[in-house]
Amino acid sequence: MKKHQLGSLFSFLSDALRRWDETHNFTCDVCGKEVFSAERMCESCRKNLPYNDGPVCPLCGRKVGEPGICLECKDRPLEVRKARACFSHEKEAARLVLRYKRGEKYLFRTLADCLVPLLMSEFSDADALVFVPMTVRAEKKRGYNQSRLLAEELSRRTGKPLIDAVTKQRETEQQKALGRRAREENLRGCFHVFSRVSVRGKRLLIVDDTMTTGATASELARTLCHAGAERADLLAVTCVQKKYPFGKPPEGKRQEKRTEKTDA
Repeated sequence: MKKHQLGSLFSFLSDALRRWDETHNFTCDVCGKEVFSAERMCESCRKNLPYNDGPVCPLCGRKVGEPGICLECKDRPLEVRKARACFSHEKEAARLVLRYKRGEKYLFRTLADCLVPLLMSEFSDADALVFVPMTVRAEKKRGYNQSRLLAEELSRRTGKPLIDAVTKQRETEQQKALGRRAREENLRGCFHVFSRVSVRGKRLLIVDDTMTTGATASELARTLCHAGAERADLLAVTCVQKKYPFGKPPEGKRQEKRTEKTDA
C-alpha cells in the first residue's frame, strides 16, 4: 500500500474512532452510574452541579450579592473584556476539573458539553478561540495541554477557528499560595505572540479550565491585545468565588465569624 493510501486509511480510522467515542458512553463521568443515549452525565449529577448562575459581575463573571460590578473589578479590573464560567470551583465541578488535569484526559468532551451553550450565548461574536499555552517541559510532564484540548473540541463543535499563535517562554513559580498581584508579577512577560498577523484585529476568546484570580488570563489577554487583537475574553469551566463579592463584612460580622469558628 502506498504512503498516501496509508495516510488516508489512518485518517479514516481516526475519524471513525472519534465518532464512536462521541456516541458511546455507558457510565456517568461524575458518579459512575449507567447512562443511556450517549449522555456523559446522568440527570441527577447534571442538576446538582454548582452552576455559576444568578447575578454575576459583568466583568469577571463571579457571583455577586446584587447586580453590578464587584468591588475587586472596580478597584482592579481584569485585562479581559469579560469572563464567564459554567460552574463555581467547588464540589463535583472542582473534582471534575482536578481529575481532568491529573490524567483523565477523556473528560474534555464532558467539559465541552457544558461550555458550548455558554460560549454561544455569551461569545457568539468571537472571531476565533485561543488556549493558554504551556512550556514544552510542563506539557511533556502532564502529557497534554488541557486548555488546548478544550479549545480544539469547542472549535470543532462551533466552527470557530482555533488560533495557535502564542508560546509560554518560561516556567513560572507555583501559584497556589499566591494572591492576584503576586501572580501577576510571576506571570509578567511569560507569553509571546509569534504570529501577530494571526491575531491582528481579531475578537479572541481564551479557553481555560479554571479561573482563580484571573491573573493568567489577564496576562495572556494583555499580550494578545499588545500584538494587535481587538479584544480578548475568557471562557472557563469553573471560577473560584470570592468569599465576600462586595467586600469584607463589617467588623462586628467578622467577630461573629471568629466566635462561631472558636465555638466549633
